[in-house]
Amino acid sequence: MSEERAPSPAPASPPAAPASPPRRYLFVSDIALIHDLAWQVKREGYEVRYFIKAKGEKEVADGFLEKSEDWERDVEWADVVVFDDTGFGPKAEALRKAGKPVIGGSVYTDRLEEDREFGQAELTAAGLNTIPSFEFSSFDEAIAHVKANPDRYVVKPSGKAQSEKVLSYVGQEEDGLDILGMLEHYKKAWGTKIKSFQVQRYVAGVEVAVGGFFDGKNFVLPVNVNFEHKRMFNDDIGPSTGEMGTSMFWTGENRLYRETLGRLRDRLAASGYVGYIDINCIATGRGLYPLEATSRFGYPTISIQMEGITSNWGEFLYTLAKGEAIPLKTKRGFQVGVVIAVPPFPFTDREAYERYSGDAPIIFRKPATSGVHIGDVKAVNGEWLLASPSGYALVVTGSGPTMEDARREAYSRVRNVLIPNMFYRTDIGSRWSRDGDLLYGWGYLS
Repeated sequence: MSEERAPSPAPASPPAAPASPPRRYLFVSDIALIHDLAWQVKREGYEVRYFIKAKGEKEVADGFLEKSEDWERDVEWADVVVFDDTGFGPKAEALRKAGKPVIGGSVYTDRLEEDREFGQAELTAAGLNTIPSFEFSSFDEAIAHVKANPDRYVVKPSGKAQSEKVLSYVGQEEDGLDILGMLEHYKKAWGTKIKSFQVQRYVAGVEVAVGGFFDGKNFVLPVNVNFEHKRMFNDDIGPSTGEMGTSMFWTGENRLYRETLGRLRDRLAASGYVGYIDINCIATGRGLYPLEATSRFGYPTISIQMEGITSNWGEFLYTLAKGEAIPLKTKRGFQVGVVIAVPPFPFTDREAYERYSGDAPIIFRKPATSGVHIGDVKAVNGEWLLASPSGYALVVTGSGPTMEDARREAYSRVRNVLIPNMFYRTDIGSRWSRDGDLLYGWGYLS
């Protein structure tokens, strides 16, 4: 394939507006997250505005979306408000009470994700099996606990610090000695940042997540079964990142859904939650053990779901927010998504970003962007450029009747992309041959 540079393709011309005047959508971010979905809704012909609170990320999605300078002022303009993360629960509840169609959290679901001890208690109360875990606000107390109860553990920060995936650590030693060393390091390096954290027993099995869209009363079928790849390098080596890629498929009711999301339905309905929620689990031959609930859109999950969902997104989001969700139309088979990143990912370091990646161009060998989803980028004079020190550039997706077909399409599209210093994993979806056999054998996907 020729290495000759091709111009970055301009954002696709939107189809004719589905209504006159077109429905209006306001997407709200603390840090820039949801712009890929917002761009999709815009391309369907709806009016879209996008607000980003974080000062260092204001340029993200410039050239793709109209920006809002004050989202609360623009609420009256919008027909639908979409919040992209936890922390907006009180605002979302207030807007729903005022009659505004809203997708986003509730006070309950914010706490479900951010307060690990509360989250585990709620999962237990809903009838899910939970792994023994211990909440600490003192590193000395956690160290004393592990010394008194040697075992293999996982350390996870609670609250907003948990968004820093590099601070999570999966122990490798059966006697917990590596966990003791890590806790000592956290105490010295991040003692002021991590206010509370969880030490959880390690359980061996298949890590799998099941997620679905909730319309305030019920889950919209089908639901999504997905497999995250969190480590930076192939074979799960290296630092934990937000995500390096995910493989997935859509399914109707099965044991995996019934024993996880299905048991949370009444609690979610009582809280008024409307949006996407995902439960990450360890599946074993003895049972399912939930690790955490994520009560928001996932990233890059939502971009990969866009590869598999054929419904009109604007119409679906509107009916979801109104509590009258239309059934999802999805592709058969599998989807794979690959994160393309640049330095300093998975860390945020503006000096390193400016040195190695600042305003770097995204070049396409051939002018084709099928399966290309924007990360922290902007469009300037027809060129796609990096726009944030996060280093999170693109998500590239593919689909197919088998997982290998989906992998093949995704990686063929990845090879069409050129960015200075770009990197990505080459094994997304490769675990399916083992994990799928085990999950079907244990009866979770029947």
